[in-house]
Amino acid sequence: MPIKRGFSKRVKSLRIATLIAFKTALITSVFTADGVLAQSAYPNRPITLVSPFSAGGDADLAARNFAAAAQKALGQPMVVLNKTGGSGVIGSAAAIASPPDGYTLLLGRTGSQAIMPAIQPTKTKYGWEQYTFLGTLELNPYGCVVNAKSDYKTFKDLTDAIKAKGKNLNYGTAGLLTTNDMGPRLLFKLLKVSAEQTPTEIPYRGTGDAAQSLLAGQTDFSCGSLGSFLGFVQGGLMRVVMVTTSKRMASMPDVPTARELGYADMEGIVGWSAVLAPPNLPADIRDKLVAAVATIAKDETWLAGTARTGSVPHILSPEATKDFIHKQFQLYRSLGEDLNLIDK
Repeated sequence: MPIKRGFSKRVKSLRIATLIAFKTALITSVFTADGVLAQSAYPNRPITLVSPFSAGGDADLAARNFAAAAQKALGQPMVVLNKTGGSGVIGSAAAIASPPDGYTLLLGRTGSQAIMPAIQPTKTKYGWEQYTFLGTLELNPYGCVVNAKSDYKTFKDLTDAIKAKGKNLNYGTAGLLTTNDMGPRLLFKLLKVSAEQTPTEIPYRGTGDAAQSLLAGQTDFSCGSLGSFLGFVQGGLMRVVMVTTSKRMASMPDVPTARELGYADMEGIVGWSAVLAPPNLPADIRDKLVAAVATIAKDETWLAGTARTGSVPHILSPEATKDFIHKQFQLYRSLGEDLNLIDK
């Protein structure tokens, strides 16, 4: 009898386990028209969008604006995860190492996707070309900003101070080897400032943090994508002294361009956002995500959000996105070689 009772318990346990497995399968599956069991269509649960820089910065603003629009297009929540550090490398590396199932995406940025792979390839845990490219989202006008209380009223005032004060002047960045870092490096080169006399860089975890430090008077200036500074500029708390756009910005008609000021080489420095996924993403999932990116070009809420950050919509196909990022990689590789920055 003990043997029979034990056997009966094992059979009952097996039946329960089988029933639980079957119910779980039903939750994640659907029947096709001919009654064949098939996996439910992607996506059927929330999607994580990794933003590799801190909250409040350009990357974070772009990520949240895109996530809201993509949620409508895909029918599932898209949750932004700020995974900071290493000038965007930590978040980017985590995203590319995720399963290629479409449930972890990356908000790619200039620093993490072009600058770091170009200049520190031995420390970056991924290559610029290794992701699945889904599309670019926007371009971020770039410029140099000072506190409204600063004595530097013009770009010439700032560059004169850079030459005169050297390391006694400091500037905030979103981290080493970001556009906030590379823009000033190029500027110092154009100003012919020696390495011993360059201003002191204060690296933060994102442009939002760099903007806060400038607002608090902890830094003398900052150069970067203007989205993180725009609210302070509009509120009269900060002043833009130069932009790298080819023409003056309609929202800042009194601010001169780098070309006007004699620094046309600065035009290559620009911020941007793109949506990327781990490699080997299945074609059907890729196509749905590409379609979602394309859809936001007509999303009025997304367009309004992009405008509020001072950014310019720049939706490109996956192929054009890959070509665009490749050119950005080459730009910073060349600049890194000129400045002797390449980590070999």
